[in-house]
Amino acid sequence: MSELNVDESYPWQQLGDHVWVLQTEPFAMNVGLVTGSERALVIDTGTGPEQAAHILKAVRLITELPLTVVNTHSHYDHVFGNAFFAAEGVSEFWATERCAAALAESGEEQRREVAEIDPAMATGDGAHTAIHPANRLVSGSPVDLDLGGLSVTLFHLGAGHTDNDLLVGAGNVLFTGDLVEEGADPSFEDSFPAEWIRTLGKISALDDLYEVFVPGHGAPVGIDFVVTQLNQMRHAVRVTKTAMDEASLDMTKAIPILPYGPEQSRALLTRLRTLAHWKWLERQGSPS
Repeated sequence: MSELNVDESYPWQQLGDHVWVLQTEPFAMNVGLVTGSERALVIDTGTGPEQAAHILKAVRLITELPLTVVNTHSHYDHVFGNAFFAAEGVSEFWATERCAAALAESGEEQRREVAEIDPAMATGDGAHTAIHPANRLVSGSPVDLDLGGLSVTLFHLGAGHTDNDLLVGAGNVLFTGDLVEEGADPSFEDSFPAEWIRTLGKISALDDLYEVFVPGHGAPVGIDFVVTQLNQMRHAVRVTKTAMDEASLDMTKAIPILPYGPEQSRALLTRLRTLAHWKWLERQGSPS
C-alpha cells in the first residue's frame, strides 16, 4: 500500500493495481475508487452534495473516465452524495435491492443526522439534496462489473451492520462497508448481531481471495483484524444474551465486561432486546 498525495487536501492511498481509498471527514468514512480502461467505480458518496463535490474533485485528480457508483449500505454517510453524482452525469448506481428500498423508506428521516455537516442536505432545500436510491440492484447472485480490462464483483453475504450490506471485491482488495470497522466500535443501532457474526465468518473465509480489507471507516486492515472483530462480537453477543436469558433486573450490568465502549454496548443490548421482542411477536402471530 502506498500514499499518493496528488493534492495535500486529497491524500489517496493506493491499495493495489487500479484500486484506491480516500478517507473523508468528519467520520473517517472511506471512499473507494477502482479504475479500468473504460470506466471507473466510486464506492460510496458521502454525507451530501458538499462532501460529494469534494469526493468528485478528488476522483478527477486520478481519472477522467466515466463513473459508476456503488453504495455499500443505506446509511446517510455512504449514500447522501448520490444526487450530486447523478447531476454530474452518473447514471448507474449499484446497491443491494434491500439497500435501495431502505433508503427510500428512511432517507427523509436520516436527514437530521447531517444537520451540522451539510445544512442544505438536512433540510432538503438545496441543489442536489434529493434522496437518490440505487437504480441497479444486486439481488441473490453476485454481479461482475466490467470496467474495461478489470472486473469488480458486488456481492451480499448476509445481514450484519444492516440488512442490506454489499461487499465490493477488486483484485486482492475487499471493500466491506461497515461490516468491518477500524478505529471505532461496530455500530449496532439497526444491526442484526447474530447474523453479523455469521457474515464476518464468511468474510474471514475469503482470505485466499483478498489480502486487504477496507472497512467503512478507519484504516485498511488484514484478515487478522477481521477475525478479531468476529471473535469480539461473538463474545459480546454471548454475554449479552446470557444476561437476557437470566432475566436480570438490570441487564446493563453486562456492559462493563463487553469489549466495546458504553455507547455501543448499550446499543448492542437495546438491539438484541428489540430483535428478541420481534421474534416473540412472530411466535404469537402478531402483525405488530
